[in-house]
Amino acid sequence: MNNGSVVPPGDRVLDLFRGVRLTPTQRRIAHCLVQQGPAVAYLSAAEVAELAGVSQPSVTRFAMALGHDGYPALRRHLRELTAAPRGGRPNPDNELQQAVRAEIENLDRLADQFADRDRVAAAGRVLAASHPLPVLGLRAAAPLAAYFAYFAAKVLPDVRVLDDGGSLLTDRIEQAAEAGATALLALVLPRYPREALDALREARTAGLTVVTITDSPVSPAGEHADVVLPAAVGAQLVFDLHTAPMTLAMVLLQAICDAAPVQTQRRLEAFEASAARRQLFLG
Repeated sequence: MNNGSVVPPGDRVLDLFRGVRLTPTQRRIAHCLVQQGPAVAYLSAAEVAELAGVSQPSVTRFAMALGHDGYPALRRHLRELTAAPRGGRPNPDNELQQAVRAEIENLDRLADQFADRDRVAAAGRVLAASHPLPVLGLRAAAPLAAYFAYFAAKVLPDVRVLDDGGSLLTDRIEQAAEAGATALLALVLPRYPREALDALREARTAGLTVVTITDSPVSPAGEHADVVLPAAVGAQLVFDLHTAPMTLAMVLLQAICDAAPVQTQRRLEAFEASAARRQLFLG
């Protein structure tokens, strides 16, 4: 983040795991620590193990994987990270202003991620080469999947939105693979529908490369994805704000367009000609 504001404790904890290769069990522990907020610095190893659903030795190994002698050393570090800054002034903003400013901070952090464009560019090439391109989004992520697919359909020949769970979901993934799909874009947001994670496993079983937009590098969806693109979700209001994930989805679509510029231009021109002929728009 580059606006000089105070980094929230949860984000300072999350920074501990950036660039560290974590096993699926360690991802569960890391996700648990991030979700606990400032209280994480006062949890025992046994409490962390219970919350994450892992063994206590796993928590110790996790601490050592982060470069600490054991969990007590990691907890001391967590207390330093989550301590309130001294001399801080009361926040004059009301809760609505705070929610919006938190989204601005989420976008700032997302912008910082794009200092290195290689990761999103590579994901764009993978998705651009998939015909058809299935786009998965269940429950809270369904509107975002539909939004992405609406625009993606203007530059890709066959975009298939998978926004319903149930037994037919696996059928549709397998049908996409049989029709020539090589990749799947998944949008998996809190509270992480179990069906969405099951679908990611099915997609990989079908031989698809899974690119996932989710809220955190340690999201449970990361265990079942080949490429994880994180964008924080705002949690200050009754229901989550998805400003950063939506922005990331459209940046990824830009990367898809950049990966196939000739096809993109041809299809956009064809759409504009059709729209003009049918007088679709007033302006």
